[in-house]
Order: sequence, then C-alpha cells, then structure tokens
Amino acid sequence: MKWDKLVKDFSNYIPQSDWIQTVLVASTLIAILLFIQWIIARLVLWITNRILVLIGYKEWDAIFTKRKVYQNIWYAVPFFVISTGVEFIPHIDGVVELIRRVAYSGLWICLFIALAGILDSFQDIHSISIKAKNRSIKGYIQIGKLFLFIICTVLVLSILIGRSLLWMISGLGALSAVLLLVFKDTLLSLVASTQLITNDMLRIGDWIQMPQSNADGFVRDIALHTVKVQNLDNTVTTIPTYKLFSESYRNNRQMFESGGRRIKRTLLIDASSIRFLNFKDYQELNRFELLHDYIQKKTFHFQKVDNNLGVSSHDSSTDKYLLTNIGMFRAYALAYLREHPELRKDMMMMVRMMEPSSNGIPIEIYCFTALTALIEHERIQGDIFDHFLAILPELKLRLYQRPSGSEFSEILQPISRVYLENHLNDE
Repeated sequence: MKWDKLVKDFSNYIPQSDWIQTVLVASTLIAILLFIQWIIARLVLWITNRILVLIGYKEWDAIFTKRKVYQNIWYAVPFFVISTGVEFIPHIDGVVELIRRVAYSGLWICLFIALAGILDSFQDIHSISIKAKNRSIKGYIQIGKLFLFIICTVLVLSILIGRSLLWMISGLGALSAVLLLVFKDTLLSLVASTQLITNDMLRIGDWIQMPQSNADGFVRDIALHTVKVQNLDNTVTTIPTYKLFSESYRNNRQMFESGGRRIKRTLLIDASSIRFLNFKDYQELNRFELLHDYIQKKTFHFQKVDNNLGVSSHDSSTDKYLLTNIGMFRAYALAYLREHPELRKDMMMMVRMMEPSSNGIPIEIYCFTALTALIEHERIQGDIFDHFLAILPELKLRLYQRPSGSEFSEILQPISRVYLENHLNDE
C-alpha cells in the first residue's frame, strides 16, 4: 500500500502532456546512457590495461588505443542502452521496433569495427617483430577483415529487414554466381596470397625481377590484392598478387642466402691478334708468377707429345705442339681468379672460349664473388676486368672493337691530302 501511494504521489508531479513525458523519459535515458558509457569506459580501460601488464603484453594497450578498439567498444554501449531502454519511452509505440533495429545494427557495427581494429593490432605487433622480415601476415589480416565485413553486412541487413540470419545466408547462395563474378579478383588474390606465404615463395625484402610488369627491385609490401615492389630507380611497381602466382618471376633471395653472387661476362678478342708463342715469348711470360707453373707443365707435356710423334724440339715445323697467346690468357685469367681473395673458391669458377663470331672470339669469365651487396659486387667485378684488359697487350692480344668514324677519318686524311696536292700541282 505504501509503494502504491508513493507511485501515485510521484505521478502527480509528472506533466500530463504526452510530448513532455516523452522528452523527459528520453532525457533520463540519455543521462543513464552517458553514465553507463563513462563507467564502462573507465572499467574496460582499467581491466584491460591490468590484464595486459600482468601477462607481459603492455605494448598491446597502446596499439589498441591507436586502432580505436576501446573507442568503438564505448560507442557500442549507447546503442545497447537504447535498444534495451527504448520501450520505456512513452507514446512512441509506432517507432519502437524501428529504433530497436537501428540500435541493434549500430551495436553490431561498432563491435565488428572493434574486431577489425584488433586484427590491425596483430598486424602492427607483427610488423615490429623479427618474423616480419621473413613473412608477412597482411594478406591474412585482410582476409579476416573481409570475412568480418561480409558477416557484419549480412547480420545488419537481417536485423533491419526483420529476417532470420539463415534466410539471408540462403539468399546469398542463390546469388553465388553473381558474387563469384564480383569477387573474382579477390578470390584469385586470396588463393595466390595464401600460396605465396604458405610455400615461402615471396618475402618482404626479396629482390625480384618481373620484366612483363616492369618490376626489378625489392618487395616492400605483400597485401591481399597487391604486392608493392620498389625498383632500383626508387619507383614503385604495384603487381596484382595473383600474377605472382600464375606468372613467372625471378627471386634473388637464394643468391643472397648462398653468400655468392655470379660474375658472367665476356671479353671479345680480335682474331687477328692470336698467334703461337716462341721461345722469346716464353722467357718474357715467365716473369708472371701466375703463369710459371702453367708454362712448365704445358712445355713438358708438349715435348712428350712431340717425341711420341717423332718431331724434334729444334724443328720449325708447324706439326709441333705450341702454346698460343689466347690459351696463355685463359690460363692466366683462371689462375688470377683462384688467387683473388674476394671470390668464392667453393663455387664454379672457369674461363672458357665461346664460339667465334664476326665480332671476335668471346672469352667468358664465370665466377662468384664472396660479397653479394650490389656496390661491392660491382667493385670486385670492375677490378677484375680492369686487370684483364690491362694484361691483354702483355700477351700480344687485342680487344675487338668496331671501327668508329674517327678511325676512318685518320685513314682518309693522308689520302685526301695527297689528292689535293696533286690536283694543285696539275693546275
């Protein structure tokens, strides 16, 4: 009786106007909403911070704040209060259901955005770890966010139109052909990204070469749909992820991991400069320590062959086995490479003669440097070929070079001078 009397007395102070009662109750609901949001904000922040500190993940707290995870959870509180308290507002029976559906939709949207922020937080934490140098999880994060977006969209639509979630999913099944067409690139990128990361086919920092896409540089980002390559000229090439799975490209990671970078370059020797070596040449070349053992070994071997053929060592016949200056160069070059301190001795090393052509006789130098960095590799390669180019005249060899206009002018200048002198004398 006392409670009924108290309620009756309190109702006497409430205005009887419908719109005033509606505004009054709505204002009370908003005040309660703001108070609950403030309590939840402080409580969630404090509890989460304490838990993360206790388990040793204090940096997660700053990442969650950066990605607005807490903020989106706080935004969800007002929608929850509205959805549960809207029925207490009088005189709005016609729009209560609509307000409740919109509030539920806003609640789920805020929660799914908070979950997407948590996924982004995983990406941020992984990007500063050591594992990020070898493997990127950005593709997986984007796949997770895509699934969250699809689930959130279906759930919100089912709430707004008042249909069950199963009914919405069955409706999507009927539109599967359209969805496959719309999300074709996404599905291809999903499979490609998963295969690239799972099979360790591509890592951030890999130097790849893909001429058909004008890509020649280092991988800077691996996402679900695209891979960004910073070229050596500091431009950036964006390649669709599925292309790296369906088309061929060159990955130079193994070269860096092996510790040896290849040198493969040819010197074109003028064929007219090749000749046999005589006794005087042997004496001159013996001053090269790298050729001393080679000359002795070959001389002994050729003398043995000449004796078996019945050719005297004093015979000037061309049937004798004689060393050539180009063969001497190959021996010198190989010995030089073997003694070079910055070349890998445990990898392939050879100096070979290629098929002669109209541009001369190619001598190919094939070896591996012990330093794989581009600048150091080019320095070593330049030093080696500087030395080889300088040693060619010592062996009476010439590098093949196509004649230029200046050489023709030097030849024609004396002829033209004589012609002019004769013409003036005749006059």
